[in-house]
Amino acid sequence: MPLVPTGELVTRAAAARRAVAAFNVITLEHIEAVIAGAESAGSPVVLQVSENAVKFRYGRLLPLARAAVTAAERAAVPVGLHLDHVQSDDLLRQAPDAGFGSVMYDAARLPYADNLAATRAAADWAHAQGLWIEAELGQIGGKDGLPPLDAHAPGARTEPGRARDFVASTGVDALAVAIGSAHAMTRRTAVLDHALLERLSAALSVPLVLHGSSGVPDGALVAAVGGGIAKVNVGTALNAAMTGAIRDFLAARPEAVDSRAYLGVGREAMAREVRRIIGVLPTAGG
Repeated sequence: MPLVPTGELVTRAAAARRAVAAFNVITLEHIEAVIAGAESAGSPVVLQVSENAVKFRYGRLLPLARAAVTAAERAAVPVGLHLDHVQSDDLLRQAPDAGFGSVMYDAARLPYADNLAATRAAADWAHAQGLWIEAELGQIGGKDGLPPLDAHAPGARTEPGRARDFVASTGVDALAVAIGSAHAMTRRTAVLDHALLERLSAALSVPLVLHGSSGVPDGALVAAVGGGIAKVNVGTALNAAMTGAIRDFLAARPEAVDSRAYLGVGREAMAREVRRIIGVLPTAGG
């Protein structure tokens, strides 16, 4: 079926107090696994390509984007395509022609005032192109003049009042909030601040996004969706599933050289993890 705009999937989920799962993809096997897992679960899904993934692909966006678009158009469930953690304005401007319906513009490394100005400019441009745009705060709850704090550093928290002002001033369509998760966690030990999430949900009228969801226990994910999270980002969990499956396969078959054999095993492991995560979440059906 045709690509479905990420904003449409997230808005629909938010209205139903549910969430759409968004998975970061790096290889064609990631793309195929995410779609297979979503089809198995009978749920919409978002494919995310991060700026880091583009750098890994020699700085070329189109090869992976074209693969994602082609696979999505042949999927049996609605699929959105999202450009994630974009810091480069040049990369941002490649999004529409590459098939993306949404972007996450990441100026959180900048002091608050600079983040606001850069994000406002990005949102104006994105909206003129018909793109849905997500952003996040960097200097979480800090005072002007302090160094920027990564939005997912330990202890980082999004302050509701500043978040409300940021959204109003930038015009973004969704906000990634810092409530205790962190990127690249390989153990599911994150402790979410559900009371803060409740305050953020009450303060903001845009959908809320949870980054670093690989490190969040299942029960906390369910509670986060109930508390207002409408988009759940997952990346590391897929890489862990793929790497673990390949490691076990090669340990048992040291003579193996055909990459199709171990990549196939890795792809299947990722698809199972996609289905598992979607099954945990209260999701808006297709």
